[in-house]
Amino acid sequence: MLAQIALFLAAAVFVVPLFKRLGLGTVLGYLSAGILIGPWCFRLVTDVESILDFSAFGVVLLLFIIGLELQPSRLWVLRRSVFGLGTAQVVITAGVVAALTLLGGSAGMHWQTAAVIGLGAAMSSTAFILQTLAERDELTTRQGRKAFAVLLFQDLAVIPMLALMPLLMPGGAAAHHADWHAALRAVVVIAAMLAIGRPLLRQLFKLVARFGNRELFTAAALLVVLATALLMNLVGLSMSLGAFLAGVLLADSEFRHEIEANIEPFKGLLLGLFFIAVGMSVNLGLIRENPIGLVGLALAMIVIKFVVLFGVSRVSGSDGDVARKLAIALAPGGEFAFVLFGIAGTSGILDPTMQQSLVVVVTLSMMLAPLLYAVQDRWLEAWRRKSEPPDYDLVDEPGNPVVIAGFGRFGQIVARILRLRGIPFTALEIDPTQVDFVRRFGNKVYYGDASRSDLLAAAKVGQARLFVLAISDIDVSLKIATVLRQHYPALPIYARARNRFHCYKLMDMNVEVLYRDTFLSSLEMAREVLRVVAAEAARTVNTFREHDERLLQRQHAVYQDEAILMQTTKQAADELRNLFDADTHAQTDRE
Repeated sequence: MLAQIALFLAAAVFVVPLFKRLGLGTVLGYLSAGILIGPWCFRLVTDVESILDFSAFGVVLLLFIIGLELQPSRLWVLRRSVFGLGTAQVVITAGVVAALTLLGGSAGMHWQTAAVIGLGAAMSSTAFILQTLAERDELTTRQGRKAFAVLLFQDLAVIPMLALMPLLMPGGAAAHHADWHAALRAVVVIAAMLAIGRPLLRQLFKLVARFGNRELFTAAALLVVLATALLMNLVGLSMSLGAFLAGVLLADSEFRHEIEANIEPFKGLLLGLFFIAVGMSVNLGLIRENPIGLVGLALAMIVIKFVVLFGVSRVSGSDGDVARKLAIALAPGGEFAFVLFGIAGTSGILDPTMQQSLVVVVTLSMMLAPLLYAVQDRWLEAWRRKSEPPDYDLVDEPGNPVVIAGFGRFGQIVARILRLRGIPFTALEIDPTQVDFVRRFGNKVYYGDASRSDLLAAAKVGQARLFVLAISDIDVSLKIATVLRQHYPALPIYARARNRFHCYKLMDMNVEVLYRDTFLSSLEMAREVLRVVAAEAARTVNTFREHDERLLQRQHAVYQDEAILMQTTKQAADELRNLFDADTHAQTDRE
């Protein structure tokens, strides 16, 4: 076992960085590492099934962390994408693939076989896609949110698919009856978990946090994931669903970030092992026998899913760019297809050769995913930029003293106050939905990307007295600041900052006028709290603010060295404590 673990780690350490360096992503690196050490290449590891079963726990941990990030209020917001877009994608894809399978298959092919193939092809890989989107920093984009919603529906849809599988077996409903007791038991368990799980889990972690240490807290988090996964498995449901529900129950708790930080290393390692095991399971013998046929089927599946996803996304209201990126992300197959095909093989719905061929086709489609992204990034995006007209409005007014980039809540408040004093300004906003929304209320705002030098020139930024950078996205904000410093080095920039790291990056660009999100509002609340429970409210808050702003300037010089940054943070906390103690003693002496 230790030798195999060392082998997996060595394959990952040497192969994955190479693929990431080539721009092909870590997931394809893991798959390739598995192929190299698997039974069809160097035969360094042959017991693929046991490794695949063990590493599948990485998918369970992934679903748990997804649940932690998905607060119930956010799930309610996503309901249209989950049950609308998700349902349309699965039903249409499964129907199209099943129909084409019947038309192109042998004369004696049963509709049950075609239905299983269609359902398996409709699935996408939650672990694969979310990992890739995270690496590309696209999880919070519009296509990232829609992709998550569709993947969530697919994960939920696997449950009825598995439940209906016996009805597709030879003999159908006449030979098999539904286990209604098992279904009722599953419903009762889920309802009980949702009803009493939240307070029980919170009390558990409060108890552990009070009497335990970090290792015990990690053990408790893993215990919760294992227990809920095993409970769902006991009633015949997906272990991933149990872990996901446990995460959702803890999403609103005060322990969410600590749990996520403790689980993340286990999730990353086991997900990597899962992808290595999937690569090991690829039957290269079948590929050698029929390479053109299998690769052709994988491409055909990708094309069908791309067309369906692009179509339903456009119908649901997405623009062409978002629909294309969503279709590329979800077009490859997923690991749940392996589960469906495996059960169908043991049930007699699929013969062994067809089952292995379908597994190879799905795996090949997953391995082609990085190539799809490469095509999109290097050719489709370049073609879109050249073929489409400028994506910004024509600025039809003279140069104003103030230019505002970002017309969300932050930028709108600045604009409203400027308007009250009669100070003209030019507002730029990249989100077309936001532009349409604020225009309905009579606001004048121009649609455009403020990181483009031609748009800045059109907005006559060179004539402005200052530039208000009110963008909430850190990467976009830094990109705009970079362009401004390149073309307008003397222009004062008044920037919004999401956090201290954002401040440090802006300060690197000589942006000195910074306003941190929630900082001033937090100080104001602290002032009001102190007025009720203590004296010297204004003086205390002002002292804290001055000290924190000085600390921000001091730590800017060392923020890239984590050890020194932590040391200065501790020193600053001691300094602040001593400062308040000295002030308290002085106040007592005066009294």
